[in-house]
Amino acid sequence: QMQDTFYMPNDADGKHYVLRTQTSSVQIRGMENGKPPFKFICMGKVYRRDYDATHLPMFHQIEGLYIDVGINMSNLKATLADFCKRFFEIDTVPLRFRPSYFPFTTPSIEADIKCTKENGKIIKFGEGNDWCEILGAGMVHPNVIKNVNLDPSHYQGFAFGMGIERLAMLKYGIADMRNLYEGDLRSEEHTSELQSLAY
Repeated sequence: QMQDTFYMPNDADGKHYVLRTQTSSVQIRGMENGKPPFKFICMGKVYRRDYDATHLPMFHQIEGLYIDVGINMSNLKATLADFCKRFFEIDTVPLRFRPSYFPFTTPSIEADIKCTKENGKIIKFGEGNDWCEILGAGMVHPNVIKNVNLDPSHYQGFAFGMGIERLAMLKYGIADMRNLYEGDLRSEEHTSELQSLAY
């Protein structure tokens, strides 16, 4: 499967349960209960069956959604570039956008930030000869817009998703993301800043 994840035992009625891999349901509820233009930022815990230096089985995801008249890919790329400049506090952020696939966007992209690596570990971001993926994004699929009773020939939008832990890892030079949750006191200062970003 595209995202192997955690499946829970069926309940007494035979219903299937899975720990969520995305926070996109928050956006859908927001669109069902409001009127455009839509501008959402939602955060929450998500679960995926990954565990290594750059992936965790539980992490905090930020998802953004903007739907209005005349929104295009240039708006998405400019928004992501501006976010990276402000978050990483640098004037120039070398970003690379690659074609990708996500079920609810088309076209879909992944954004990478330039970095320097040694022995497979990131030691500096914003410069170097390597790249690290920081987020996935794309233009909202017309079927998503139809399903919230809007006309996709009139409304367009973009969406993006990123992990707070991955951003913190890059900003503070944390080589192994697992350090954020394994009681390493050297990460305490960064973890406090990470929590303030999440909440």
